[in-house]
Amino acid sequence: MNTVRKILVYFLLVVTIGLIGYTLFIYNFTLSDGVRSGVLSKFSNKGVIFKTWEGELNEGFGATRFFPFSVEDGEEKVIEDLKKYQGQYVKLEYKERLKTLPWWGDTHYFIVKVTPEQSPYFNSK
Repeated sequence: MNTVRKILVYFLLVVTIGLIGYTLFIYNFTLSDGVRSGVLSKFSNKGVIFKTWEGELNEGFGATRFFPFSVEDGEEKVIEDLKKYQGQYVKLEYKERLKTLPWWGDTHYFIVKVTPEQSPYFNSK
C-alpha cells in the first residue's frame, strides 16, 4: 500500500508542476504585439462565473470592422482610460497571447495602453 501511495503522490506532483508550467508559459508567451486605431464602441465587465473586461474597437468607416479585445483586472489605468474615452477615436496597444484562460478574458488580444487620437475621418483642419 505504501508503494501505491508514493506513486499517487509523484503522479499528482508531476501533474501539478505540469499545469503550473503550462499556465506560466501561456501567460508569458506573447504571440504578437501591435497597435490598432478606431472608435471605442463598447467596453464592459461581463461574465457569469468569471467577470472579465471586454471591449470592441470599430476600425472601419462605412463597412464596420470590429476588433474585440480583453483587459486584465490588474490594468487599472487601462480600464479607467477605456471608460473615459468611450465613443472616441483611440489608439490601443495590445499583446496577443497564444491561449487564454476563462478568468483572463474572452479574446487573445490584451490591451496594455490607451492613447486618445484625432480621427482621420473627421479632421477639423
